[in-house]
Amino acid sequence: MTEFDTIAIVDWSAGKRAPVRPSKDAIWIGVARNGAEQEPVYCRSRIEAEAWLSGFIEAEAQAGRRVLIGFDFPFGYPRGFVRHVTGSDDPLQFWDWLATRIKDSEPGENNRFDVASEINRLFDGAGPFWGKPTEDGWPDVPYRKAGIIYDICAERRACDLAAKASSSCFQLFFNPTVGSQALMGLPMLARLRRRGDVSVWPFQDWSTAQTVFAEIWPGLIEPVVKEVQGDEIRDAAQVRLLARALAGLLPERLNALLQDVGPEAQDEAWILGAGHSDELIAAARGQLVLEPPPLRNDCFALPAGVDWTPVDDALALLRDRMTVVVGVETVPLMQAAGRVLAGDLVAKRSNPPHPNTAVDGYGFAGAGIGEGPQVLPLVEGRAAAGAPFAGSVPAGQAIRVLTGADLPGGVDTVVLDEDVRVGDGQVAFHGPLKRGANTRKAGEDVTQGGKALEAGRVLTPADLALAAAVGHGAVPVRKRLRVAVLSTGDEIVEPGSQASEGQIFDANRPMLLSLCAGFGFDVMDMGCATDDRGAVRAALDAAALGADVILTSGGASAGDEDHISALLRESGAIQEWRIALKPGRPLALGVWGGVPVFGLPGNPVAALVCTLIFARPAMGALSGAGWFAPQGFTVPAAFEKHKKPGRREFLRARIRQGGAEVFKSEGSGRISGLSWAEGLVELPDGAVHVRPGDPVRYIPFSSFQ
Repeated sequence: MTEFDTIAIVDWSAGKRAPVRPSKDAIWIGVARNGAEQEPVYCRSRIEAEAWLSGFIEAEAQAGRRVLIGFDFPFGYPRGFVRHVTGSDDPLQFWDWLATRIKDSEPGENNRFDVASEINRLFDGAGPFWGKPTEDGWPDVPYRKAGIIYDICAERRACDLAAKASSSCFQLFFNPTVGSQALMGLPMLARLRRRGDVSVWPFQDWSTAQTVFAEIWPGLIEPVVKEVQGDEIRDAAQVRLLARALAGLLPERLNALLQDVGPEAQDEAWILGAGHSDELIAAARGQLVLEPPPLRNDCFALPAGVDWTPVDDALALLRDRMTVVVGVETVPLMQAAGRVLAGDLVAKRSNPPHPNTAVDGYGFAGAGIGEGPQVLPLVEGRAAAGAPFAGSVPAGQAIRVLTGADLPGGVDTVVLDEDVRVGDGQVAFHGPLKRGANTRKAGEDVTQGGKALEAGRVLTPADLALAAAVGHGAVPVRKRLRVAVLSTGDEIVEPGSQASEGQIFDANRPMLLSLCAGFGFDVMDMGCATDDRGAVRAALDAAALGADVILTSGGASAGDEDHISALLRESGAIQEWRIALKPGRPLALGVWGGVPVFGLPGNPVAALVCTLIFARPAMGALSGAGWFAPQGFTVPAAFEKHKKPGRREFLRARIRQGGAEVFKSEGSGRISGLSWAEGLVELPDGAVHVRPGDPVRYIPFSSFQ
């Protein structure tokens, strides 16, 4: 097992706690899950980052996702070092050795130079660790490298040379340096690797592990990082792009990188991707190339012995066999409306981010407010949205607050403007007030780290507002499903052209193209192919090159000129579904060039009904939005109808004066009935006698959007 569902890249830091506002020289984590880029995670401290990673590993394991986590500091040291320090050649023993000695705190205070001093005292002469903030501190750690003799072990690992790394794992200070990061990072890894099924590459067998740790350096994609435009923080860009690059590799290519290690790897570790910068750079520059596999040629196969297929059975078969066929891309929030969310959207911050006031008024501590008249002195200043009060409000005093303002310290209750009198630096009102009145709690809508939106959702304008409120400026979405529409038949001519005797205008293509565009798909007009086997084959070939699904109309039966069915039969990928449906029982389903084909009836009424009832839900599943079931409503009938048993019927209908009326003729050639109708009335498979006032199921056309 070598394929990973989730890639995470960690840009570590040995510095002090970073500021609240996201900044450089902090800890950044980039994540790509199921091919979808996530917003980089900002951690202010190593303590916070370790807690986040611990929860992340557990959550991914519970979700059944396999994870590769890359860290940008050395996992090992040059051959001979670990044995000299621990008496063992096992690098993981040195991880544990460090974990018992390194002390760290939330503000970032740590003892890494003391531990480096302890290690240096195990060696004769100076080193191997060097570099420190001042020349006077830690006498066992040289200020400069000069004079250090690397005889027991080399200064650099073999993978450092292969990756052209610019610093040694023994350098603790002066940029560029990774030595301090390793001393502060390896103890964290020693603890995390004991959480469940975690393996360390390349020291352990990683082939079947749920979570794999690997060393990887953002410098491998430095040219792409330099191309980043705008205000994106460099560290955030590095982890985002490197996660994208690894997620964009085909599984066999990522496996090849994991297998490509030098003979020193078991002792010294290895940098994932060393020697493969060009490949990683190409993957980081492009959109994610991780694409779902095409549908199998037999995906539409009916069970043995099935001939006539009831509508519900046909829908169940389709639902079970349709899988996502489109990849993932990240788009700016402003361009995401109508797109399918590719992964769960997690709140980067709470909404509201802080407790705030819901009204204009005066805020105070509610605990001290009793019944009857209340008069409180006002503190100087006020709190407004975007201009918080800097201080704290003492108990028994009040402050002016405006709608949306963060509640100042000491304030948990607000009285409305309309309920007060103000004068002489005081505010008067009648108690009691319920504590917390007229305020909003932090995170009462969505809490930081909580799921704001679920994968598969077609994003609405309101969803974009929510995504923005919880901190997202871009979202991972499924690429738009590309639908090719092809008409066939010698009798078909372009609308508006000159029709000869025996010819008809192509009504299906404009209907199906606009219908699919309304579903939010990208459409490809493949025109009309004549009743010529070669012409139809060429049209299908062209459609398969650029589309994710093909809709054809005409040629779906078994006649001499039904070339769609014949060609699909030649390719060994056709099922002629005879649906117990009126109108539109012949439905040819197949795969051409890896692309699913829905061979619709040539009659426009039947083509529309089959598209709405069968192709629409299937295309929803193919697009990543999940199986689509239209919303129907029970309404009184405004018609009478005797129906025989055996077939599900869909009648063109509309609602007038509270009842469903149906088109006067059920003839499937009456295209005017489609224009007249605003939806469909669905009648069950069995015999039924519908009388005016009887309940019937009405499905508006708008329910299929």
